[in-house]
Amino acid sequence: MSEDLDVVQASRIDTRVEPVKGDAFDANAPDSEPSSQPVASVLAPAMAIASMYSVQLGAALSRPVTIQYGTLSTTWLRLCFAGLMLAIVVRPPLHTYSRQRWIAAFVLGSAMAGMTLCYFEAVQRVPLGLAVAISFIGPLIVATAGIRRFRMLVWPMVAMVGVVLIARQDGMWATSLTALVFPVGAALGWATYIVMMKRVGTLFDGLEGLSMSLIVAALVTTPFGLAQSGGHLPAAQLIDAAYLAVLVPLLPYILEMFALRRMTASAFGILMSIEPAIAAAIGFVVLGQPMTVLQSIGTLLVISASIACCRQA
Repeated sequence: MSEDLDVVQASRIDTRVEPVKGDAFDANAPDSEPSSQPVASVLAPAMAIASMYSVQLGAALSRPVTIQYGTLSTTWLRLCFAGLMLAIVVRPPLHTYSRQRWIAAFVLGSAMAGMTLCYFEAVQRVPLGLAVAISFIGPLIVATAGIRRFRMLVWPMVAMVGVVLIARQDGMWATSLTALVFPVGAALGWATYIVMMKRVGTLFDGLEGLSMSLIVAALVTTPFGLAQSGGHLPAAQLIDAAYLAVLVPLLPYILEMFALRRMTASAFGILMSIEPAIAAAIGFVVLGQPMTVLQSIGTLLVISASIACCRQA
């Protein structure tokens, strides 16, 4: 009888401590379980690369639209459509979120807004490959900051050499210094975006955090969009912005959030070095922007650095 009593009392004691989601955050800690690591090692880079293709194709296709209607108003509409579409699907329970989650979503949404506005302004002023090459400084900073093995530093250096080669054309820089303000702004926004996307992916379930952040991004860009459009939004612009919103930013942001849940921010940052090469290729195919021999070599360098990094990360 006493043994049975001891069993009952022991069953009432539970010394397990459940981890609280979001209490600790390491931008360079993958969220995957050990059993899912082999799948994540392939799936996460594939999602990131698919995201890059979507971004650059969307940027190339949107150039005529932004020239006709303006970068600020078109970018604002894209963020509005993307935020609306995702909110309808996800339906985030806004009233249940803590102050910590709201702050994270606000910072990510602001980074999205700044990065997107600066990036599309940059695309209007400099060749697509160059705009992305300079913007890549942001992911490179994140990648370098997270590297813990000294020998891995060689790959960001190789990628940076490739980026410089892409930025050169006929022995000269492909644009003026004043035009570099926007790609540099995009670089700062991109670095913040990577870190905060990892953070938001840790704090929220599913796509709830991304949905909130897109709503914030749409609100932040509203004054700029209204100022440029004057409240006049032609039906053709609304249609163009709606379908372009799927290519950029909706699909890429979803893919990148899932990728960052399965890989470190450092590995993700270095993998982004392939984007200038993708941008240069799409700029050549879609927009007819020529590539020199050195730019082609630079493209191969950033691709090689990305592959090497992904294999060793």
